[in-house]
This record gives sequence, C-alpha cells and structure tokens, in this order.
Amino acid sequence: MQVPTVDVTDLGADVKLLDVREQDEWNAGHAPGALHIPLGELAERLAELPEDGELHVVCRMGGRSARAVAFLNQNGWDAINVAGGMQSWQAAGKPLVAADAGAEPEVI
Repeated sequence: MQVPTVDVTDLGADVKLLDVREQDEWNAGHAPGALHIPLGELAERLAELPEDGELHVVCRMGGRSARAVAFLNQNGWDAINVAGGMQSWQAAGKPLVAADAGAEPEVI
C-alpha cells in the first residue's frame, strides 16, 4: 500500500499533526499542538479532524500512521504519513512535551 509520505525534516512549523498512538505513548511524549486520536478510535472520531488543508499523521515508527493515512484519504481528507514517526521526530530534535508537565518527555 503506497501512501503519501513526508520526511520529518521537511515539515514546516505550522503543520496540522494527528498522532494516532495509544494513550500511554501520547502521555510519555508528543509534539506540541498535535491532535491525539488513537488509531482504533479514528473512524468514530472523524468529526474532530480539521476538514481543510493537509493533515500530517504520525505514530511511533510509521506503520499505524500509514494505515490511518490510507483510511483518511479514502474518506476525503488530504492526509500525509510522517516517515519514521515520533522516533524520527525526536531524532531530528523537534520539540516534545509530556502529558505530565513535570516529566521528561520521551518516545516509547
């Protein structure tokens, strides 16, 4: 299955980012300003997604987000997979925040 993909280093500062990881992964560390909808809840929460412009989708490594992108594109969104997921995000030095403000953010 081929889905549109972008390298994390090619993302601008103002991208719309959807994180489809599980709650514990999100809590440990996520991109500031990202929208969190776990992959298993995506079909029932489509109304929460922005309807205009590109939507970049991320998970830990890129597999779940690729499935989400395929589903979203089949349902009218302009979705793009973030290659390498949050592991690449962290490796590129992009900002991370944890759900617990006192915790050191990490990608799990």
